[in-house]
Amino acid sequence: MEDLQILKHLKNLTDREEKLWVKENLTDEEVAQLHQIKLELDQHWDLLRQRRALRDAGENPDKAEIRDIDTIENYKN
Repeated sequence: MEDLQILKHLKNLTDREEKLWVKENLTDEEVAQLHQIKLELDQHWDLLRQRRALRDAGENPDKAEIRDIDTIENYKN
């Protein structure tokens, strides 16, 4: 996945997220969708950061891979 594709996907996800947040009463399904969107956003931001880091290090950014959510959610800051 190229950077532009990742950015377009992130935009699509944030658009979907915003549409849900403006609703007054979310169903359980919509709350689950919001949670899934958050996880997917985290994964794709991580992928974009990986690609940029590889490129900055002179490596091939295509080596970057989407990491599982447990890895991403358990990063130490």
